[in-house]
Amino acid sequence: MPKLVKSRSGTIGLPPGSLVHIGEKKRDTTLITLIGYDEDNYEERKLEAMELKSFNKRENGVQWLNIEGLSDVDTLGKIGEMFNLHPLILEDILNTDQRPKIDINDEYIYISSKMLSYNSEVNEFDVEQVSFVLGKNYVLSISEKDTDVFEPVIHRLKQGMSRIRKLGADYLVYCLLDVIVDNYFAVLEGFGEKIEVVEDEMVIRTNRQTLGTIHDLKRQILFLHKAVWPLREVLSFLERGESLLVQEATGIYIRDLYDHVIQVMDTTETLRDILSSMLDVYLSSTSNRMNEIMKVLTIISTVFMPLSFIVGVYGMNIKNMPELNWPWMYPALWLVMISISVFMLIYFKKRKWW
Repeated sequence: MPKLVKSRSGTIGLPPGSLVHIGEKKRDTTLITLIGYDEDNYEERKLEAMELKSFNKRENGVQWLNIEGLSDVDTLGKIGEMFNLHPLILEDILNTDQRPKIDINDEYIYISSKMLSYNSEVNEFDVEQVSFVLGKNYVLSISEKDTDVFEPVIHRLKQGMSRIRKLGADYLVYCLLDVIVDNYFAVLEGFGEKIEVVEDEMVIRTNRQTLGTIHDLKRQILFLHKAVWPLREVLSFLERGESLLVQEATGIYIRDLYDHVIQVMDTTETLRDILSSMLDVYLSSTSNRMNEIMKVLTIISTVFMPLSFIVGVYGMNIKNMPELNWPWMYPALWLVMISISVFMLIYFKKRKWW
């Protein structure tokens, strides 16, 4: 399970804009893939860090630089110099604990988002930060590790019949964000199935393991909420069209993506409410089971209370008790005690105390 807060001890005392990777190292090297396309042509090739010097921005068409891996800080610094990225933007890219956000200036738009993938084998999901830089005729996508979530977009680009080849870089960023949001639905589907399993188990029995499972699910739903809620603000900002880098034709698609995020948020809130209700049901069932145990113990104590009194009276070392010399005293005491016990049990049963 990923940590809610990642360590920032390595950045204490450093000046703003210092390039320090915050988070888990998920890839040893940085993989760079260059995809260039226009309505008639498509090109894809791998780049080494030293080849970045010969990179030239195209006047026509779109260039997409897909960067996988954040461990090589020097390479990221070179990319920042090539595209004139502000050091604070590079710092946000390397800070994988960064909340989804948007930063707009005249030359480019920076977008930070969270990509989630559900692991059904361990019933948990992985959180990965994906950053985008949208410029004129170019897009940078920077992720923490190798990912195949963008493969559908690459496949559409290769086909050449898709709308994506005709529109600009802003539409490509929309497509990449759309894939990330669609992946949220897959995560919620697996998450919902896990909740249903726990609900079925609670109908049969509840134990400490159930409480631990509910706690893990609530912790995971916090990550979902943390990833989705700020993305709504990002899309709302893009939808208002306050940057010339976002064309009016792309606005309608961004509004549709905004609706999808709202749907994800509603589902997340519903699942969170269900988990809270499950926790209340667990606590209530535990309390009821404890009450049943205490009821049984109380009935047993109440039944034995008069019997203990009788035994205590005749257990005293007093010689002048005339009934002690009666020949039928022993069986008579047994009869009296059994009668009292039966009477009390019948009385409790009639009063529905038992």
